[in-house]
Amino acid sequence: MLNLFAFPASYTAYQFQQAPSARNPHFLIAVSMNSSPRYTGTAIALHWVLALALIGIFAFGLYMTGLPFSPTRLKYFNWHKWAGMTILILSVLRLVWRITHRPPELPEAVTRTMPGWQRMAHHGVHHLMYALFFAIPLVGWMYSSAAGFPIVLFGQIPLPDLVGKSPELAEALKPWHGYLAYALAALVVMHIAAVIKHQVIDRDGLLSRMVPGQ
Repeated sequence: MLNLFAFPASYTAYQFQQAPSARNPHFLIAVSMNSSPRYTGTAIALHWVLALALIGIFAFGLYMTGLPFSPTRLKYFNWHKWAGMTILILSVLRLVWRITHRPPELPEAVTRTMPGWQRMAHHGVHHLMYALFFAIPLVGWMYSSAAGFPIVLFGQIPLPDLVGKSPELAEALKPWHGYLAYALAALVVMHIAAVIKHQVIDRDGLLSRMVPGQ
C-alpha cells in the first residue's frame, strides 16, 4: 500500500487518482497540477519588462514625431524601430511561455463577486492587448519596408523586408501604426484602472499574483 506521508512536502501540489493495474487495482498515480496562486517568476519578469518598454516606446514615439526633420530625428526613428523589434521578440517569448505554462486561475474572491460582463471584459482586453503586441511592430515593419527603409537591428543585423517597396502601401500603412498604438494605450489605461479598482476598492488580492518578490 502506498504511503502518502512518505512523499516530500513538494508533492502536496499533486492530485492522486486511481488507475487500473493488473497486479494492483488500487495503484495510485500522481498527476501534476498547477495549484500556485501566482504567475511564475518568468511570466512576472516578462510582464513588467514589456510594460515598461511599451510605456517608454509610446512616449518616445510621441516625442520623436514632433521633431523637425534632422539627422537626430532619423537616429531616433532607428532607435524606435530597434525597440519595436525587441518588443516583438519579447512578445513572442511571453506568448510561448503563457501557452506552455498555464496562468493561475482568478482568485476565488474575484470569481465570486465579478459579474459575467466584467469577466468577458477581463479576457477580451487581455486578448486584444496580446494581438496588438504583435500587430503594432509588424505594421511598423511593413511600413518601413514599403517606404524603402530596411530595418538594421542595432545597426548590425539587417532584417528582411516584409513587403516590397511601394509608396502607395507605405502611405496607407503609416497612419495605422499610430492608430494601433493609441488603441493599445487605451487598453493599457483600462487595464491599469481595473487593477486599481481590484486593489483599492475590492481588495481581492488580484494584483498579488503579478507583484515581483512576494
